[in-house]
Amino acid sequence: MESQSPGTGRRARDLGLAIGRIAPGPFNAITDVPGVRVGHATVRRPPSVHSGVTAVVPGAVGPRTPLPAGVFTGNGYGKLIGTTQLAELGTLETPVLLTSTLSAFRVADALVGWMLEQPGCEEVRSLNPVVGECNDGFLSDIRARPVHAEHVRAALDGASGGPVAEGCVGAGTGTVALGFKAGIGTASRTPDVDGRRFTVGVLVQANFGGTLRVLGRTVPPKADDPAAEGETGSCMIVVATDAPLDARQLTRVARRAVFALARTGAAYSHGSGDYALAFGTRPGGAPVADTGLGPLFEAVLDGVEEAVLNSLLAAETTTGFGGRTVAAVRADRLLAVLAAPVDTSR
Repeated sequence: MESQSPGTGRRARDLGLAIGRIAPGPFNAITDVPGVRVGHATVRRPPSVHSGVTAVVPGAVGPRTPLPAGVFTGNGYGKLIGTTQLAELGTLETPVLLTSTLSAFRVADALVGWMLEQPGCEEVRSLNPVVGECNDGFLSDIRARPVHAEHVRAALDGASGGPVAEGCVGAGTGTVALGFKAGIGTASRTPDVDGRRFTVGVLVQANFGGTLRVLGRTVPPKADDPAAEGETGSCMIVVATDAPLDARQLTRVARRAVFALARTGAAYSHGSGDYALAFGTRPGGAPVADTGLGPLFEAVLDGVEEAVLNSLLAAETTTGFGGRTVAAVRADRLLAVLAAPVDTSR
């Protein structure tokens, strides 16, 4: 098992690719939102197992101190544990964990055990764990269900602020998106709303089908790549903000997060599970007026697009279960595509 370490892979901005006009936070990560931490536990047993768990941990969240939250399902071919209560009550009462499909249920059980040990939970008799998943079975032996309680606890206990490891780490260790090796990606934006500056941070577990688009240009994988024709898959998106939004508004924010996948070339196929969960770190108080939500929506759209790109650029070519190999996107090829003249003959 490997714990989190700051990513050293390239990011979009390292290549001069800045998405949108709103400035990012200091780490360009979901951890730019005050109080939000991220932890990973990576489970590798080459060549067959490439999996793990990622934890997004808002400070002091719990059943006695829930946070306002909303969720949106673009296509529901997935297992987002805890969705019905979150949608019904509009509150989040645990960290959000991401993992592999068949490990999601073990992860949820381990999250419950960890939460019951936290201060303030001594008398808790009901708890709604929130766990999302993507199917990493193309590169990992998913039937082995390799993620266990010790991995969940390592991700939660090791969660920290600052830079976030991206690419082939945690829940993104075995994921594939848009025909390339993908993984975890993150980004942030600092929009101004009615004269007040807020932070919006996103984290994605990218594992969805389609054809990569960057700044409007198509970047297909090689035709002989075994993942090139994959249209199924999923994407889990977590959005955090310190803007004072209520659950209804956060659900609107979550919708925009799923919409943003279209910019990256997502196929939104029958077999995709496209989910976004958005939470606020400032419960209570007067929410932002609906008429002021535009900059927050823009921040989410741009942030998700950049986070997906970061998940691809930080990933590494991986050979996994059954000898399958999925190549990472090459930065030089990406830049060459972007620099090529636009074909106006069609």
